[in-house]
Amino acid sequence: MTRVVVTGAAGFIGSHLVEALVHRGDEVVGIDNFDPFYPRPMKERNLREMGRLRGFEFHEQNMLDVEALRARLTPDTVIVHLAAKAGVRPSLADPVGYANANVTGTAAVLEAARRAGVSRIALGSSSSVYGDSTPVPFREDAVAVEPVSPYAATKRAAELFLRSVAPIYGFRTAALRFFTVYGPRQRPDLAIHAFARRMAAGETITLFGDGTQARDYTYCDDIVAGVIASIDWTATAAVGMEPFNLGGNRSIRTGD
Repeated sequence: MTRVVVTGAAGFIGSHLVEALVHRGDEVVGIDNFDPFYPRPMKERNLREMGRLRGFEFHEQNMLDVEALRARLTPDTVIVHLAAKAGVRPSLADPVGYANANVTGTAAVLEAARRAGVSRIALGSSSSVYGDSTPVPFREDAVAVEPVSPYAATKRAAELFLRSVAPIYGFRTAALRFFTVYGPRQRPDLAIHAFARRMAAGETITLFGDGTQARDYTYCDDIVAGVIASIDWTATAAVGMEPFNLGGNRSIRTGD
């Protein structure tokens, strides 16, 4: 049995991860700050479903409160840090908020880990870190990694922060670059959710751009399987940070 602390536990990916970890017998502590970017009633509904799980406890707290985070940790804990502000477009209007949540928030989690003697960490990152200049298919060892939005820049900055401190503090860590994730509990503003809702209502789907934009859509259960594999990987990994792509390896154009 592994003791896992999941930040962002009440969100889309976090709630599915909590369920999968509990079902395999792990002890799970969930933390979420209910950032207003994500409708609170949706997260509360997720928590009601998770409330029936044995071996799960939940705490609402500020991700920037290092001591409060440290109090939830023991040296044998694995941290899965999923708490973040998501979305490229919203980040254009709130770059400071994104930097605080995604960069400073990550730094706070890592400092809490250092104080508690935690060594195993998995960071939720994004395929957006590759930007437009990286050849497809994306490789984790790509040299040209150039984010083109505030959101992508904050995710890349969080990766770099993790990479820089891992050898200093003895962290064994994975940076998980999620591609476009879909499935139950996703935010209603995301494309697949919006498309399905409009189709069910017999409404026209609005496309932005010329329809040639491609995304690697990946089902949430597959992402969760990858996160769990990374948790187990950290048990024997060398000190440092290793990036991993988590995606379906198949691009689909919006207009198809």
